[in-house]
Amino acid sequence: MSEYQVTALNKVIRGSKRANYDVEEINKILDDAFLCHVGYAWQNTAIVIPTAYGREGDTIYIHGSLKNRMITNLLEAGNASISVTHLDGLVLARSAFHHSANYRSVNVFGEVRKVEDPKEKMNALECILNHMVPGHWDNVRQPNDKEFSATLVMAIKIDTASAKVRAEGVVDEKEDHSLPIWAGVIPIKQTVSDPISESDLIEGVQVPDAVLKYIKSRS
Repeated sequence: MSEYQVTALNKVIRGSKRANYDVEEINKILDDAFLCHVGYAWQNTAIVIPTAYGREGDTIYIHGSLKNRMITNLLEAGNASISVTHLDGLVLARSAFHHSANYRSVNVFGEVRKVEDPKEKMNALECILNHMVPGHWDNVRQPNDKEFSATLVMAIKIDTASAKVRAEGVVDEKEDHSLPIWAGVIPIKQTVSDPISESDLIEGVQVPDAVLKYIKSRS
């Protein structure tokens, strides 16, 4: 079991008992999501953007247009921070003060670079798509030369990271336990429904097995 070294950058300060620096656990949280939030500075203003990503080893891939403001700013800065969060439940306490949420979150910090090598760039695009629906890359038309040239891909090497997880019930004051007030947790789970095929599909085209497998695993 390997862990990221705790530094001033990745150390969880608030609620440190919920901190986790285990590489395997952090990767699992990253792999269970598809959207991340990326922070960057533009004209002295902090901006946070949600975007799709894919992970391969210790590298996070993000793509966009050649003039993508977020990516071009991060490439100029040379480093990035991304955040991923899963909301697992609403924690409703007896007191307003102790209301909370159950969640799994990760913050990643690392150096960024523009992906120039054509083979790595195509692999990165495949990684991002398969991160959405595993194995779906093989079911689609892959980028043509024009689309490939118009796409900018950025790699973020995970230099360090930390996770923060809350998975427990209500933490109320002892004196509030005798109050006639309901307290408990509302679990939250992301699920999927049956796929809706486009009306203009060529006759005989079926839903791919990768899509059906994805739906089955999350229904």
